[in-house]
Amino acid sequence: MAAVPLYFAREMARGFNQAEALGRELAKNLSLPYRGDWLYRTRGTETQTELDKKDRSKNVQHAFRIYSRDGLKGAKVLLVDDVITTGATVRECAKVLKRAGAREVWVLALAHG
Repeated sequence: MAAVPLYFAREMARGFNQAEALGRELAKNLSLPYRGDWLYRTRGTETQTELDKKDRSKNVQHAFRIYSRDGLKGAKVLLVDDVITTGATVRECAKVLKRAGAREVWVLALAHG
């Protein structure tokens, strides 16, 4: 299990990553391993709330990279996010995870907006 990462400056300003908090708690309750070291966000992106579907995809394109491949090859990954609207962010994360060797990427979100 992994969460959609925030850019470090946004996480520092906010004090936490809500998707990570959800993922860690869910992993604990389901007795699943949580991996916070697979993905990282390479740059700050505009908030998605004011963008249309096309611009949301462009906004997050190339915004994620693999930090560690440890345990990723052939893995089934449950990717956690707080809110999914168009799915652009989780699609980009899933693409990066699969290119790095994940066999499957499933997505779980707290809300759909």
